[in-house]
Amino acid sequence: MMYKGTGASPGIALGKALVIEHSELVIEKKTIDNIDIEIQKLQDAVKISKEELIKVKEKALSELGEHEAEIFEAHLLVLEDPELIDSAISKIKDEKVNADYALNEIKEMFVSMFESMDNEYMRERAADIKDVTNRVLRHILGIKVVDLAGLDEEVVLIAHDLTPSDTATMNKSMVLGFLTDIGGRTSHTAIMARTLEIAAVVGLNDITKKVKDGDYIVFNGDTGEVIVNPDEETKDKYASLKSEFEEYRKSLELLKGQASITTDGRHVELAGNIGSPNDVEGLIKNDAEGVGLYRTEFLYMDKEDGFPSEEEQYEAYKAVLEGMNNKPIVIRTLDIGGDKELPYFEMEPEMNPFLGYRAIRLCLDRKDIFKTQLRALYRASIHGKLRIMFPMISSLEELLSAKEIIKEVLAQMDNEGIAYSNDVEVGMMIEIPSAAVISDVLAKHVDFFSIGTNDLIQYTCAVDRMNQKISHLYNQFNPAVLRLIKMVIDNAHKEGKWVGMCGESAGDQRMIPILLGFGLDEFSMSPISILPARKLITSLSYEDMKKFAEEVLTMGTAKEVKEYIDKTFNI
Repeated sequence: MMYKGTGASPGIALGKALVIEHSELVIEKKTIDNIDIEIQKLQDAVKISKEELIKVKEKALSELGEHEAEIFEAHLLVLEDPELIDSAISKIKDEKVNADYALNEIKEMFVSMFESMDNEYMRERAADIKDVTNRVLRHILGIKVVDLAGLDEEVVLIAHDLTPSDTATMNKSMVLGFLTDIGGRTSHTAIMARTLEIAAVVGLNDITKKVKDGDYIVFNGDTGEVIVNPDEETKDKYASLKSEFEEYRKSLELLKGQASITTDGRHVELAGNIGSPNDVEGLIKNDAEGVGLYRTEFLYMDKEDGFPSEEEQYEAYKAVLEGMNNKPIVIRTLDIGGDKELPYFEMEPEMNPFLGYRAIRLCLDRKDIFKTQLRALYRASIHGKLRIMFPMISSLEELLSAKEIIKEVLAQMDNEGIAYSNDVEVGMMIEIPSAAVISDVLAKHVDFFSIGTNDLIQYTCAVDRMNQKISHLYNQFNPAVLRLIKMVIDNAHKEGKWVGMCGESAGDQRMIPILLGFGLDEFSMSPISILPARKLITSLSYEDMKKFAEEVLTMGTAKEVKEYIDKTFNI
């Protein structure tokens, strides 16, 4: 069977399917006759869970280090605590109830008790108890537990969507590709797939229902074509395409060490987007000239028991700054809200979360959270070339308020005698149309702009970028979007400020000629897109692209723009 989705990350994948289900635990109280069977169910589930956790811990220790392995050691200690399991067994015996109900009741009691303690360390143990008991409960209920960290054979992951924790913990060396029901090119799964250089197709609607574990999958991450259980001829064809793709990637190696300069001498900076210090390896491998976007929210999302401390943040920022050997690093301040939630920070339900309490709005309200991050950033600034960027700015008032908080933080650090660099550039993202419209005013108060096209397109066109039914309206070639981009670049240049782009459009082969012609100074993209972008840019004339871009701005529809690009560049 053949299916068509959205090509989200380039590459050809061939391999066995592994379907991931994030099903809710449905636990009902039942009166049982055979107590021994229920106790055995519980003990068997505990034994399997221990074996899994030992394997995961050993893998984490060898591949990630002691700090990460400690998480799984804590989980093992929970399972070995007689208070937990013995209490569940007693409940089964005393009340003649099913094993899953008994364990869940004991879990809720322990979690409530730990969460109410004054000691922070003890409160953090509540999350460990939840994680471990839920693992045991899934085994009791017969729900498949897919341990992505412990994958020991190559698979194509099939999911409704992949969560940030899925992509953070998986054994990446065993993942051939991703296929998901939902998502577009700017969804979390798509962005992470490109960062990890794993082929992916998203927006397949119901691929999780069409595929079962063990089915053989071949797919093309560029075209979005997916074939389930193909014949031998098709397998051979895709194996050949995979070889061709790998040869193409090898040919790009020749571009490493070269500057990104047009045929008539204009130099632009090709940087990469990352989500954690672990992604630096991919940037170095792909010869990035810097980091154009470090999404710090993953530091917060990977925690389950509270905001990362100043020290934890400092270590992460320091690792990236040192890892990139004094190349410029743009670190975005906390961008939580919308579709990005924290398990330990309750946010009130909103009618329109993407237009709500998020990003800089949250930080200006919760200055304690914001100041902790800014202190960590400035402490780390002595280890490299730091640039700080505020997300979701919609007005001059917000920008000035954020800069005022920086002044307060630095004054406090001066009083404490804490060292920091005096050469930190401070900029902002342009992702809200109101900011683009007043970019001439904002440019006077920043060192740089970075255009976030993922949201700029969404807000300019009033299109939910995750909504499959209206995805055709989410279009980077919309003339209104292109005119806003040109306006921002021109306004910044008038004030002598540079402009980057960290949205997915920056790495798009069709958009690059237009952006080059508009005068964009820095292109930041998924690491896998850097060398193809350099190959294209070094083949183009800046003067020719300026004329090409001027012509694009006269067009009235996205269709006209795309056809003009395809005709000009023979795509």
